[in-house]
Amino acid sequence: MVDVCVCIGTSCHLKGSYNVIQTFQQLIEERKLHDRVNMRPQFCMNQCRRGVSVQVDGEVFGVSPDGAKGFFETTVLARVATGLSQ
Repeated sequence: MVDVCVCIGTSCHLKGSYNVIQTFQQLIEERKLHDRVNMRPQFCMNQCRRGVSVQVDGEVFGVSPDGAKGFFETTVLARVATGLSQ
């Protein structure tokens, strides 16, 4: 199971965390990954300079709403496919 947390703190909210969450939820639904990806919101990750903070299996990334689909496809799906998650 790949664990994905999206920051919903004030700074990330203003940078578009809601749109990132919506994009991730849509992609999880389209690809039927509910049993392979555990996505949840998380309050402030203290990484405010990165854009919207997204944590994947403990590693924090900065994601823009426009780049959310590409990030999901390259980072999250890669972990799902290779089973890198615990």
